[in-house]
Amino acid sequence: MLFSNKSLNPSEWLQKQHKVIFMLFCGMACFITYCSMYAFRKPFTAATYEGLTLWGVDYKMMLIIFQLFGYTISKFLGIKYVSEMPATKRILAILFLMGMAWISLFLFAITPVPYNAGFLFLNGLPLGLIWGIVFSFIEGRRQTELLGAFMASSFIVSSGLVKAVGLLLMQKAGISEEWMPFIAGLVFIPLLLTGIWMLKQIPKPDAEDVKMRSPREPMNGEQRIDFIKKFGPGIFIAVVIYIMLTIFRDLRDNFAVELWSALGYANAPAILVYAEIPVALSVLIIIASMIVIKHNRKVLHLTLYLVIFSGLLMLLMTYLFNYNLISPALWMIMLGFALYLPYIAFHTMLFERWIAHFKYRGNMGYLMYLADAGGYLGSILVLLYKNFGEKNLDWLIFFRRTAFQTGIVIILLSIMLIIYFIRKENKTQTHLA
Repeated sequence: MLFSNKSLNPSEWLQKQHKVIFMLFCGMACFITYCSMYAFRKPFTAATYEGLTLWGVDYKMMLIIFQLFGYTISKFLGIKYVSEMPATKRILAILFLMGMAWISLFLFAITPVPYNAGFLFLNGLPLGLIWGIVFSFIEGRRQTELLGAFMASSFIVSSGLVKAVGLLLMQKAGISEEWMPFIAGLVFIPLLLTGIWMLKQIPKPDAEDVKMRSPREPMNGEQRIDFIKKFGPGIFIAVVIYIMLTIFRDLRDNFAVELWSALGYANAPAILVYAEIPVALSVLIIIASMIVIKHNRKVLHLTLYLVIFSGLLMLLMTYLFNYNLISPALWMIMLGFALYLPYIAFHTMLFERWIAHFKYRGNMGYLMYLADAGGYLGSILVLLYKNFGEKNLDWLIFFRRTAFQTGIVIILLSIMLIIYFIRKENKTQTHLA
């Protein structure tokens, strides 16, 4: 038996294992849990809801906007609640929030169109808190980049996976577009419960973790205001970069079915998964490799150089695609890589090493929820602009234009943020690892 010693519980057993086993266990716990969350959030985007409208607007777009409203509100709530949440309440919080999201999908299924749209707002409301709670199990460790890369790779793979499951439920099992999201969630419940059990076994950071990365503690309102005072300009620039990345990611993700169809892959649902595998593996390897760099300042600056590189890659790939010099599939894959490399770097490295470099006693959840709140609010505004400002513009053209805009903005702002950190370091004369 795995735990043959009755006095040794799973958490104690995990602490005694080789670091490779420890990291694999923790990484898989986060990956499985967050991957399962996507099954309660994204499957509905696999449907087209063709011919349906709400208030004169395309029904699918309205469903996305309703869910995003709920998701965005939860990100603003997370600035307070996730940053303040004690470790003892994390597991119960995940179970409660996921239960709320699933019940909302059931109510969406049994309520007639278009009155069911409001339940996607209720679905998004709890789900926006999940990331910060799950990540809190692994932040502030020597292996945070690697563990965070495992978790963040679920961003890339899971969305395509659950949408592919949604398409199969509709095409092969005859499930309606209204019931499909609820059934897709049901399929992933065993995986979700497994991931939550694994999270419960993860021990707290040890003394060496605390020494290398600074203590991670709940932050009250006074501490959050103090952090803003200390790093306000840098936070503003970083959040705007993240807003651009989030807008572009949401366009690519929420309208993946429409984009791939426009590129000639309407009858190949597997492309939603296969196209993301090389992206996930590449990003995972690059982000995880940062674990070998102990110097926090070096990683902080290197992260911004990666953002600049990604912006240049977005511009180059879109230019080549516009002139038919690369295939549509290669363009989508390379855009995915150029998008997710900086997007996941924010989730795993930038804020993590920022706190560690300046030895600030707090937690990463606060910074991430500031950025996420702005990011998803930006996504809502762009969707509203697309529908009311350029309603007749083809999605593929709109997406290509957004790729150019995102590339230019993140390059310029990353250069500004590098300059900010250099000046901040010179001003405070920090000589921190």
